Amino acid sequence: MLGICRGRRKFLAASLSLLCIPAITWIYLFSGSFEDGKPVSLSPLESQAHSPRYTASSQRERESLEVRMREVEEENRALRRQLSLAQGRAPAHRRGNHSKTYSMEEGTGDSENLRAGIVAGNSSECGQQPVVEKCETIHVAIVCAGYNASRDVVTLVKSVLFHRRNPLHFHLIADSIAEQILATLFQTWMVPAVRVDFYNADELKSEVSWIPNKHYSGIYGLMKLVLTKTLPANLERVIVLDTDITFATDIAELWAVFHKFKGQQVLGLVENQSDWYLGNLWKNHRPWPALGRGYNTGVILLLLDKLRKMKWEQMWRLTAERELMGMLSTSLADQDIFNAVIKQNPFLVYQLPCFWNVQLSDHTRSEQCYRDVSDLKLQKQLSELDEDDLCYEFRRERFTVHRTHLYFLHYEYEPVADSTDVTLVAQLSMDRLQMLEAICKHWEGPISLALYLSDAEAQQFLRYAQGSEVLMSRHNVGYHIVYKEGQFYPVNLLRNVAMKHISTPYMFLSDIDFLPMYGLYEYLRKSVIQLDLANTKKAMIVPAFETLRYRLSFPKSKAELLSMLDMGTLFTFRYHVWTKGHAPTNFAKWRTATTPYRVEWEADFEPYVVVRRDCPEYDRRFVGFGWNKVAHIMELDVQEYEFIVLPNAYMIHMPHAPSFDITKFRSNKQYRICLKTLKEEFQQDMSRRYGFAALKYLTAENNS
Repeated sequence: MLGICRGRRKFLAASLSLLCIPAITWIYLFSGSFEDGKPVSLSPLESQAHSPRYTASSQRERESLEVRMREVEEENRALRRQLSLAQGRAPAHRRGNHSKTYSMEEGTGDSENLRAGIVAGNSSECGQQPVVEKCETIHVAIVCAGYNASRDVVTLVKSVLFHRRNPLHFHLIADSIAEQILATLFQTWMVPAVRVDFYNADELKSEVSWIPNKHYSGIYGLMKLVLTKTLPANLERVIVLDTDITFATDIAELWAVFHKFKGQQVLGLVENQSDWYLGNLWKNHRPWPALGRGYNTGVILLLLDKLRKMKWEQMWRLTAERELMGMLSTSLADQDIFNAVIKQNPFLVYQLPCFWNVQLSDHTRSEQCYRDVSDLKLQKQLSELDEDDLCYEFRRERFTVHRTHLYFLHYEYEPVADSTDVTLVAQLSMDRLQMLEAICKHWEGPISLALYLSDAEAQQFLRYAQGSEVLMSRHNVGYHIVYKEGQFYPVNLLRNVAMKHISTPYMFLSDIDFLPMYGLYEYLRKSVIQLDLANTKKAMIVPAFETLRYRLSFPKSKAELLSMLDMGTLFTFRYHVWTKGHAPTNFAKWRTATTPYRVEWEADFEPYVVVRRDCPEYDRRFVGFGWNKVAHIMELDVQEYEFIVLPNAYMIHMPHAPSFDITKFRSNKQYRICLKTLKEEFQQDMSRRYGFAALKYLTAENNS
């Protein structure tokens, strides 16, 4: 009820203001246009021509009056726009809830709580709307380098998208790592009315590398200084943000502040909320020069066109050179230099209200700034699908674009000298997270993992990984987050993501619930040379076994494994439910084999193989359970790969609860019917692509 009353009061006040302001303005101007009972022209030229008492002083007064008149007219227009918006949103206010609906022009966002960090914004449900046209593009610049900063940028962008109503143009000054991660993210995010341009940060290093900087951001922390040179010459204004910002309001409200700049004001900044620049944090603390508390550069409004005319580049360079003679280095990167320039030229700054950059670090006064804060992925291909088709949901999954965050954690890879390196490739969801540490202990080589997670699960995974000594000690594991979308587990999409982002010439296509034998990594590298994988089309098969015991004394040799096989502790993989999936491996021959041997493809064969990185991708039409690996092995066979079983290699499947997808397969008749339909369509596609060579697969299917 209180919200309704507030809304009505605001609407009434706005209406009265709209009626009263023109009248008051007219009276003010009319009374001011008489001098000694005679009308006085508001134009200085007209006054000079007709009034004998014209002076420079009276001219200044009349010019001031004209300026005030224009300001009042602008305020009047702004109020009309505000009233129009308030009328349009009145029903939403009367509902009294906080739900938000976004159209194509309004964008998308997640409803989860955004991470704690620097919070910008002061708008509430009844807050004043910005004076920004609906279709006006808002430009945002961000400097981003490395894996961790890329992850922070995602949180920042999500918070901006959640509230925004305008088109956005992100200008990302990024190193090669951040560009790879964020380019993929935006390409797969499919957010409407968003444009992203990248600028090579490495090319800018020479512009600022001469400045010694003690701040943890390193050389990238100085790159905001060169934005006037870096960004397009026709770009007039831009909002510059640090990566650890989180928005709590529509960014258009901040963009509207540009209209408040006057005279030579070209920088919009919030006062620093700590005592750093006061120099009293500790004994002998000596900060760079600043006005009072100085200004924080986490959020900056830049009038680029005016800065260029003022020769900003020359201005900050001369200031930095002079101050570095005494300071020797910067402590807070670009912020020190911005403040030194402002100290000499205070007229450059428009001070933003502190709520536009609430600084939550130690020794700040941020509590004084808190304020009340108040599916476009349908592809063209979907229009060609029949929504009445009982398998429609299966078919549409092939065209679904999943938001993808590459290298969610820090990744480093050092190539081996002999070009035999092999990456273990797998995919998983949250319920298999416990396998990660065990796999890392069994496989010392590089790993590429695609994780299918929600946003909340991604944060849980981050905490899990950061709390694991095993995972944190491994930097050659690439974690790629594919965000949840739709009702099926996109198993083959996940495999393709993990395959695509390996750094080695070969890959071991595994599953997350398998533990490779100890020493398999080195054994595979030797086998790569022995079987000349670099120059031949071979798929090396690692025989698969399984245990039904959750606690297993893992066999340390083939002889020990055979003993456990004979005792019934281990079994050949899926021998009791899906024998033909691995029967062609010929386990009887493997028991005594000492050299690699070749096997032929058979229907439903789905071994785990080591191949070159240029092998075919998995077919995305297969989601959830069934035929996802079978189709891939079939494609390898039709492309004339030789299947070679390795005599001294093995992997063991660890027990777990049945997945949701296999449960659906077993319990849902329509699921099985659709899978059969997809199989038939895949085989038809194979026949069209490979012709006569693919006929044997139809024959084998009919005979099986």
